[in-house]
Amino acid sequence: MKKLPYIIRALTVAPLMALAMLLILYFRDPAFFGNTLHFALAVVFLVVFPLLAYPLQRFSPKYKDKGREGQRALAFVFAVAGYVLGCAAALILPTPTNVLIIYVSYLLSGVIAIALNRLLHFKASGHACGIVGPFLLLVYFGSAAGFIGFAVLAAAWAASIYMKRHTHAQLIAGGLIPFAALGLVAAALAALG
Repeated sequence: MKKLPYIIRALTVAPLMALAMLLILYFRDPAFFGNTLHFALAVVFLVVFPLLAYPLQRFSPKYKDKGREGQRALAFVFAVAGYVLGCAAALILPTPTNVLIIYVSYLLSGVIAIALNRLLHFKASGHACGIVGPFLLLVYFGSAAGFIGFAVLAAAWAASIYMKRHTHAQLIAGGLIPFAALGLVAAALAALG
């Protein structure tokens, strides 16, 4: 039983939640991504890039001796790099608007998290953000599977508190970031007509 919180947190890391979202959207309607290339690129930028931080931490002089905090920081760097590259690819290649919405929402979430961390010195939970974001996007795109996110978030929340990885305030802030990001994207789309 004591291993359960660790298993829950491992299974609910942001890249795996992004993969779940992408697979649900793809199998619901492959045309959502326009073509297989855009689906594959989304997997690379939202899933593979952030996961690269874990095996590459030991090769990074800046992060290799910093344990879990170094791993978390490097994962954040790789994640934001993936989001930036995803947005760049979406602007260079003819990309469906839905895919661009996903990339921009992820990038804005990263920017908001950086602002909270660096400017306000408040560590919002990237874990909560990485769970709420994909499920919120599923709901936004009309998939009822997004509502499963409540149960996933509840389990990850309990595991995070049990393991003392985050406070309730950090989890709340992390969970609200995707709402702000997607709200900005939706407002921009409405303004553009």
